[in-house]
Amino acid sequence: MNMAGQPLRFVPDPGSQAGSYPERQASVASIGIPLNPATATSPAPRVRRRNRMITSCLECRRRKLKCDKSHPCANCTRNTRDCVFLAPALDSASQLKLTEIKDKMGSLERVLEQDVARKAGTQSAWKADPEGEQIDFAPEPEDEKDLEPTPLAVTDAVYDDEADDDVADLGFAMGRMRLSDRIGGFFRPKMTEEVRRKQSAHCKLVHAKSAQMNASLNEPNGDQHSSSSQRSLSPEQPIPHFVPRSSSYAKFLAPGPTYIAPSSSFFFSSGQNTASLIDFLPSKPIADRLLNQYWLAVHPLCRTVHRPSFLRRYNAFWADVETGVEPPGSLQAVVFAALFSGVVSMSDNAVLMHFGTTRKDLVENFQMGTETALGRANVIRTTKVETLQALVMYMIPLCRGEISRSHSALVGTALRIAECMGLHRDGSEYGFGPVETHVRRLIWYQICFLDIRTCEAQGPRPHIRADEFDTHFPLNVDDEELERPSPPTTSAFRWTDMTLSLIRMEGNEMCRVVWVDRPRLEKKKISLTAVLGKIESYRKKMKHQYFAFLDDNIPVQHLARQVTEILYRRMHIMVLHRYHNSVTYQIPDRLRQIIIDSGTEIMERGIQIDTSPALSPWAWYSSAIQQYHSALLLLMEIFAFPNRKEADRIWRCLDYVFEIPPHIPKDQKGRWVMTEIRDKMGIYIASRKVMAPSSMLERIGSHSPGARTAGNAPSTSSSSATVGKVVVGQASGDFAGGYMQAPSQYLQGPPATAMGKRDSMSMNGVEHRATVPVPASMPPPPPPPPPPPPAQPEIDWHEWDKLFPPDVNVGYMT
Repeated sequence: MNMAGQPLRFVPDPGSQAGSYPERQASVASIGIPLNPATATSPAPRVRRRNRMITSCLECRRRKLKCDKSHPCANCTRNTRDCVFLAPALDSASQLKLTEIKDKMGSLERVLEQDVARKAGTQSAWKADPEGEQIDFAPEPEDEKDLEPTPLAVTDAVYDDEADDDVADLGFAMGRMRLSDRIGGFFRPKMTEEVRRKQSAHCKLVHAKSAQMNASLNEPNGDQHSSSSQRSLSPEQPIPHFVPRSSSYAKFLAPGPTYIAPSSSFFFSSGQNTASLIDFLPSKPIADRLLNQYWLAVHPLCRTVHRPSFLRRYNAFWADVETGVEPPGSLQAVVFAALFSGVVSMSDNAVLMHFGTTRKDLVENFQMGTETALGRANVIRTTKVETLQALVMYMIPLCRGEISRSHSALVGTALRIAECMGLHRDGSEYGFGPVETHVRRLIWYQICFLDIRTCEAQGPRPHIRADEFDTHFPLNVDDEELERPSPPTTSAFRWTDMTLSLIRMEGNEMCRVVWVDRPRLEKKKISLTAVLGKIESYRKKMKHQYFAFLDDNIPVQHLARQVTEILYRRMHIMVLHRYHNSVTYQIPDRLRQIIIDSGTEIMERGIQIDTSPALSPWAWYSSAIQQYHSALLLLMEIFAFPNRKEADRIWRCLDYVFEIPPHIPKDQKGRWVMTEIRDKMGIYIASRKVMAPSSMLERIGSHSPGARTAGNAPSTSSSSATVGKVVVGQASGDFAGGYMQAPSQYLQGPPATAMGKRDSMSMNGVEHRATVPVPASMPPPPPPPPPPPPAQPEIDWHEWDKLFPPDVNVGYMT
């Protein structure tokens, strides 16, 4: 009841009666994307004001002082002011006029409040720009205001028309990692220059430390310590003779053992393929064994089928085969795709032991069988969900660690077919049953993952946008529950058949949010802290939603925890890796520490998936989850700050990734890996005829350490030499003279047929637009002599230690 004796009326908020968002949109909203405040406003009731009797004098009322109501009052008497009171009562006309004035004042106040709230909702926190994006105007931390991403990483790639298309676009092998001109989704055409700068800075640091020790330690025991320290820090110390398996120049550009190239024949097939199903189909016991392998190793990670309904189709397939009737093309395709995935997930020894043949032959057989069946099913113009399902199942084992542009084109085709079939719209809106809706959701989110994975490897950006589809996530339920008379309509808070795949799907969609935010960071439409806050909200959501019932004693659930952590940590690297090598301002320590912690966690958990016997059934797919690219960031970091507290953890991971013997001194290992990356990347980029934008070339020229001499004049004496059309540059003075030499086995390389080209391109620098190879008989130009160490100024080391305590400046970052 109100003061007037009438019951209170509550006006409901119109936004609360709107239809609920789909689960996908609810997940994104929970990460931190706010709702539009304009949609939550409701018609405000009319402001009514009471007509109170004014008993204070006008001066006290105007000055907001307490009036004692005497005539004159104490305040007016003390300040010698005229004390005037209103009449004790108003006539009816005056009372009506006063009420009207107060009503107008209330209306003006209400309009002003609404205008302020509207401006605060659209400008102070979030605002829609002309492109429809939301702009974050939240306060930006002081250490982020001047931070800029490196200009050496861009989104779009450009190649010269004379590029060698016979060279695979897979990059080059570097231990267990594969690097190309696109790292972390960004195109880096000047990666060799980036590595060269790190090496140059490291050599300067080594010279400074050596000179410092020679100048400051003069005691007898200090001389002995100085000589041993100098030997450990000397850049001229030879690198040990060890050659990892990726060092052969005949192999490092070749595809790895896990690479499977797709064929385009089934896309352009007329459907009248002369090949027979019997040519590829094994016996039923062998097929049953491969299908069991599919249920064990593929289905939990990459769920694409509803198991009970697929088993019924599988039995119908064999019933047709046994009666001599050819099964439908879509059924052939989905069965062969499952068998193909099962073979790919097996190891060489397991295939040889169970089937008595090599894994390569078996993979080729079922790949050709799947492609033949897809061609017969008219996959290009199909409207059957089963045919699209087979195509996605066929692409899953193809799109893992090594992805070429043909994989990316295949995924784009599958995406267009799926959209033409309406899979980007949720099946519940079209009256599909629970199983059909579930299968459509599975297929769509597998395509979403393939879109992100191929975009990371080949670029330039994801084709699927979160605002262009409304397909819900699959329910977290067991397959059998969907065939009950009353199937569940909400997800269960427990481990189910769907949990692991659902974790991957939700993590992949959060990666899509980060992909969208990365260009917004460059345009200053959102701050780094805001993006990292979204990632942290995602972590808390996943921890609350799944970690409560994960049991690490069960291998598949332990795998789910590892996958969740890897996906969460990868988002940090996705956001921050362009700022790690910022050429303008150094990245703040708090952000640098996030890179170190997340990169180390990614590698440690990835190594556990690769090496743990309990997780071995799913190790075949680890390269699709993470590609060890964070090892490159940590290598750069540990190369610059070798005394970090995380150094031992990082080097254990780097030894595994780059396949380096652990007994080699750390400084020598770092120099060798950096040199090999620089040289191999130079060869790969030169063969691909990679072109960098002019703005990037200008930035490199203005920051190049070897671009100018000591007199600030351009250096022309020994900068480059021309052989035919190839411009061969000498090593920069910052690291010339053999400071960064590779092992002698690495320098010897392949036979003399390619020796000249390899030497000039890898060790002496090459202009990336070279069009003619260097003749094999042409010797490389001799390296210049090493420069003398720079003269050290006179330093009072006692005062130095007071300003910079030795126990603090040891490379630790907190």
